[in-house]
Amino acid sequence: MAAEEENPALSNLPEESSAVVPDDELMIDNSSPIQPTLPIIPPVIPSSIPVLPPIAPIPIVPPRPLAPLPIRPPAIRPPGVQNGEMRTSDSDSDEEESSPTGTTPGSTGGYEISEASRLVRERQQKAMQEFMMKKRAAALAVPTNDMSVRTRLRRLGEPITLFGEREMERRDRLRMLMAKLDSEGQLEKLMKVHEEEEAASTAAAEDAEEEFGRKELLDARIDIAKYSISKAALRLQRARRKRDDPDEDEDAELDWALNQAESMSLNCSELGDDRPLSGCSFSCDGEMLATCSLSGVAKIWSVPQVTKFEGHLDRLARVGFHPSGKYLGTTSFDKTWRLWDIDSGVELLLQEGHSRSIYGLAFHHDGSLAASCGLDALARVWDLRTGRSIMALEGHVKPLLGISFSPNGYHLATGGEDNTCRIWDLRKKKSLYVIPAHSNLISQVKFEPQEGYYLVTSSYDMTAKVWSGRDFKPVKTLSAHEAKVTSLDISADGHQIATVSHDRTIKLWSSRNNEKDAMEVE
Repeated sequence: MAAEEENPALSNLPEESSAVVPDDELMIDNSSPIQPTLPIIPPVIPSSIPVLPPIAPIPIVPPRPLAPLPIRPPAIRPPGVQNGEMRTSDSDSDEEESSPTGTTPGSTGGYEISEASRLVRERQQKAMQEFMMKKRAAALAVPTNDMSVRTRLRRLGEPITLFGEREMERRDRLRMLMAKLDSEGQLEKLMKVHEEEEAASTAAAEDAEEEFGRKELLDARIDIAKYSISKAALRLQRARRKRDDPDEDEDAELDWALNQAESMSLNCSELGDDRPLSGCSFSCDGEMLATCSLSGVAKIWSVPQVTKFEGHLDRLARVGFHPSGKYLGTTSFDKTWRLWDIDSGVELLLQEGHSRSIYGLAFHHDGSLAASCGLDALARVWDLRTGRSIMALEGHVKPLLGISFSPNGYHLATGGEDNTCRIWDLRKKKSLYVIPAHSNLISQVKFEPQEGYYLVTSSYDMTAKVWSGRDFKPVKTLSAHEAKVTSLDISADGHQIATVSHDRTIKLWSSRNNEKDAMEVE
């Protein structure tokens, strides 16, 4: 009562104001504008009635507007070419034909591929295919022999040659054809052709064995191996004796041999063939002389018969006796050199290996090796016991015509069209000395067969010259031929030199001191 008396104004308020307002009545409609809320003055409630605190209204947060979607620019289509005219279109039909993503079908990054770009891409793909084809072709094994290439082309059903086609072009055509078949998966056809070639090569090998006498060649190689072992042992024994014996005066022996060579003079001359002579060689015992000529026939001169060896397909260049005296070697312009059995006349070996005609041939003094040289400016050393090429010597700039082994076993002399004679060390595989020997090409070189005390060279300047084996200084000039001197040889005892020439004559040179010694002995 006291409170009512103290606040008479509050007592006059209606009782509804003291009641609790429901929550749903306090919610404000979002569609209607927000009205400002009037301040509520709490009434004075008598102490006998509990007073509840008013509930604060929930603030209404207006929704945040969404950002507008970015507008994608329309795809720009390059003008196309139709009937030779540029076509440009700004109509909406182009946009309607575009895909939902905004790019036309087949376009890249919003652009269509033009006709020029498509052609460029096709050319690139074609070039890549050709490159892969060439890479695959390079890995294929293609025959190098032209006859084998023709045979394989025939087996593949292709023309064996085209108009104006050369050997290398034919081989390249076969290579590309094989690569194409390989890329297309036609391996069965290639394997069938390969099997047919292997069968044909096996049959040819069997025929070759029967024709050229494989059994005879095997026996000859065994005989050469046995002979070379004994000869090599004697050579090493002689070298050790010279090294260890203090009484050996090598300089005195060399001076005596040079004096003998300096006294060489013409002894006899004989007409050797109807065609110019190209080579000559003494036998090991000095009783026979072998010659060859441009007629393609080799002859052995002795009393009372002459034996002929025929088989080369072109003219002969050189002829030489094997140190054992059982075999004869010949070289020819058919790019081969051959080994013959002297007693039976059978061809034992047909050896290839030079890219051009073979001219020079020499045998090692122990009989185990043979050396050949040719117009390809290359000298090759062959092992007669296995038939393999064991060394190739390069140094001359022009074709080689003459070659010779030194008796010491490790020196080799070569001469050719560059007018020089080279001395090679087989142990080092390098040239030791170069002799500017003649004013014209050198046709043949020969070491003195006993100790190599001197070297003889023949030339197209119609002379033969003797050189010291110690310092390679000139000792004697032999001049009597009327045409080019094509070859020479020295007898086993070193007392005679034989030369042949394009004047079709054989000339023998002997030392005068040897004749005097022979008279005194008689």
